[in-house]
Amino acid sequence: MTEYIVRFFIGGAVVSVFAMLGDILRPKSFAGLFGAAPSVALATLGIAICQHDPGYAALQSRTMVAGCIALAIYSIVVCHLLMRGRIRALPATLLSFVVWLAVAFGLFSLGGGAA
Repeated sequence: MTEYIVRFFIGGAVVSVFAMLGDILRPKSFAGLFGAAPSVALATLGIAICQHDPGYAALQSRTMVAGCIALAIYSIVVCHLLMRGRIRALPATLLSFVVWLAVAFGLFSLGGGAA
């Protein structure tokens, strides 16, 4: 339970810092990039370093990078299906989800497959 409380406060503090950074930058569409996801990732890595060794945190960070790459490819595929393929949103996201799974598990297996 203590881990969740620490994660809550650290995540909240880092969310606030990223929100201020997003508010300073132009255009305002960048503000969404500095939302909750980076702060939760940083809080999780901080807890991983405190509770485990730095090697474990490094493994977690590589897994986060693989997930980020998979999400970027998923987003590109969704955009192409929506804009060029003129497919409706639900089928486009479901088809792209399969691509996301393939990329995520492919990168996971290339990286050693242990998390």
